[in-house]
Amino acid sequence: MSAPAFMTDPEQLRSLEGQQYLVLRPGGGVSELFSQTQRRVRGLMPAGSPHPNAGHVTLRGFWEPGRVAALRESIRGWAAAVAAIEVAVDRVDSFPAPFQVAILRLARTSSVVGACAGLTEHLGETDFARIGELPLDEWVFHMSLAYGSAVPSREWLEVASGLADLAVERPAVVVGELEFVWYDGGEHREVIPLGPTVSE
Repeated sequence: MSAPAFMTDPEQLRSLEGQQYLVLRPGGGVSELFSQTQRRVRGLMPAGSPHPNAGHVTLRGFWEPGRVAALRESIRGWAAAVAAIEVAVDRVDSFPAPFQVAILRLARTSSVVGACAGLTEHLGETDFARIGELPLDEWVFHMSLAYGSAVPSREWLEVASGLADLAVERPAVVVGELEFVWYDGGEHREVIPLGPTVSE
């Protein structure tokens, strides 16, 4: 059975058209905690609030609708030299207005920070257009739980307070592959292994 799509809402898909993302999809205890916490978080938010269908950690976003194949090949080359990445949960948190996103904040493990630093260095030698990129020391590693941009700011403050009160365990998993996701008339995904492939 294939992994669930990250996004299926038609409006969200339209907003992502032409974009590409490099993501981690943690399994094990992190995935289980994501599902459990998302159900709790959705109970704090207005009915119908949009949310991702699957837990994922975005490492980078791109705007290269005409060069998807070239971008994918470049990422494959970088990934071949990257060791598996540890993903560890820190706490439930949120991004303030205007974003208003409920998140699982992740720990800044040495492997995830190192991988992102190496990715930045690799992309600096290319001319691929990146979107939403911040300096590494400002980046919050996270898994989005639900999107509340349509919630009035005063109500969001109450939601954010409730999110901060949610206690969760802090599982960690090691992820040995990336997913390259692109939006072109829908969502498409390809798995890219981390580390050198073993030749037969």
